[in-house]
Amino acid sequence: MLACLAVLILGTGLAQDDVEREGYFEVRSASTQIEDGVHTLDARLQLVLSSEALAALDSSVTLTIEMQVQVIRVRRWLPDDVGAELAIRYELEYSPVSQRYIVRNLNSGDQNSFATLYSALNSLGRVQGLPVIDDALLVPEKPYRMRLRAMLNTQQYPATLRLLFFWRGEWQLQSEWFEWLLER
Repeated sequence: MLACLAVLILGTGLAQDDVEREGYFEVRSASTQIEDGVHTLDARLQLVLSSEALAALDSSVTLTIEMQVQVIRVRRWLPDDVGAELAIRYELEYSPVSQRYIVRNLNSGDQNSFATLYSALNSLGRVQGLPVIDDALLVPEKPYRMRLRAMLNTQQYPATLRLLFFWRGEWQLQSEWFEWLLER
């Protein structure tokens, strides 16, 4: 009886190692500075992929991670106005031949290679000096706020796969909006 109990306890402990990993995206901090008349963004994000996304990546499926930035004009009597939007898209892929993770900025074409997934996601989570909007495009003396979020974009996949992703929560990786006032 004691042996059976030990096997059950040990078996339960081993089964917990195969638990599905839930992914999440979170914006930890974000701020803007003005440099030469252009507002630039610095941000820190936590990007954790779900088990399904990790399995897809290991099977040579390219993942698209998108950061969305909005500049919103705060108005007193009318609803706030989204004055500008910017989407920064990155592709993350695993190359089994080189055993490296490749991060490609689809907006600029820049590409980096990383030995580990952790270092690739860490690099994606550090945004520094990203130009967002020229100060001349903003209405003088009016308040603005900014907001940022990150998401796993599945739009590049065929419609049938997107429908499947819609019903599978592991593919719905999206952070909440992180908001702050634009310093001028």
